[in-house]
Amino acid sequence: MRNVDKVSFPYRASTHLNLLHVISESGSWAKHGLDVNYNYQITKADAHHAVASGAVEFVGGNHISTYAHRARGDKWVYLGQTLNAVHPKLVVRPDSGINGISDLRGKKVGTRGMHPGLNDWLLLKQRGLDVDRDEVELVTKVDGLVSAEAAEQFGPESDAVRTRKRAAVWQWVRDGHVDAALLLAPSHLFAADAGLKVIDIEPLPMIWYTTISSSLPFVEKHPDIVDRFLKGIIDGIHFFKTRPDESIGIIQQRYDKEGALNHAQASYIYQQLAPILEPKLYPTMAAIANVYKEAERQDGDASKINPMELWDLHHIRRLDDSGYVDALYGRQPEAGRDARDRTDPEFVNEQQRRQANIVAAIKACGHLASESCDCE
Repeated sequence: MRNVDKVSFPYRASTHLNLLHVISESGSWAKHGLDVNYNYQITKADAHHAVASGAVEFVGGNHISTYAHRARGDKWVYLGQTLNAVHPKLVVRPDSGINGISDLRGKKVGTRGMHPGLNDWLLLKQRGLDVDRDEVELVTKVDGLVSAEAAEQFGPESDAVRTRKRAAVWQWVRDGHVDAALLLAPSHLFAADAGLKVIDIEPLPMIWYTTISSSLPFVEKHPDIVDRFLKGIIDGIHFFKTRPDESIGIIQQRYDKEGALNHAQASYIYQQLAPILEPKLYPTMAAIANVYKEAERQDGDASKINPMELWDLHHIRRLDDSGYVDALYGRQPEAGRDARDRTDPEFVNEQQRRQANIVAAIKACGHLASESCDCE
């Protein structure tokens, strides 16, 4: 009987837990002889220290600071990527007159956290609104308030958390502190429930969410653990994609960082995430190029290196070449839909129809329309 190896895999943002809970609860790591301690958060600075010292074996980020650290001699390494684009929604007040990104010229856009804030900067810049030219304003704090998302990244002991009241960024929009915000689920679901206008926009290619990160010395010393850890994530993504009812149940039961989810909201999160998870964990060049632009903006030392220096993909390439991933999906060819499927008009229309039905089923109070409640 194989001995069980215990490893740590703290997350950088709580939204990672939508996937990590499913990977763990499905037994995907356990069947490869791993006991993974994943359900706790780590700050950016602590992640750099803990990975370098060996205190943790893997981390679900960092995404931006690592490039400049590499230029200064750090041994951080990326082993795989779960998502290659960020899919925010534009949230505004119904009477704002805002119908798309172009209407944000001269407006205030609420933002939160380090990486999400840089994503907002880059998305707006690539679509013709440059913060540095005062074409749009990014608001990171409101008097007396700190966004719940930013407070999570600062850590509970920071001055921002101790001296200010937490509030979700969509509440900044509702209360008139800002004109708009670019938000992910479930934040934009809660915004819609509160009567705000939610607008679809084009996704931004980006390295974000759960990026499998470690240190080069650990990877070189423990290749077997690395392979088993990656297999667990690949198996968990397969479970996520091919067993929707069970995955939705796990998300609803376990993910409560932004408030309790009803079944419709958990279903919506699943519908958004499942099609875009990377079955083979490969990053895209567009995603790497964009995150590198953010790294250069944050720290000029990032410009001293080639961004590919941080990416060690030979583990996932070997798994791919062995046929491991293809064998998982071989019995269910419709389950692992790739990018070509997502451009098929019939598939796109079907997904939009399903999402519309889910959103329509959510009452203002957050319960399903079919549920009896005392909220009205």
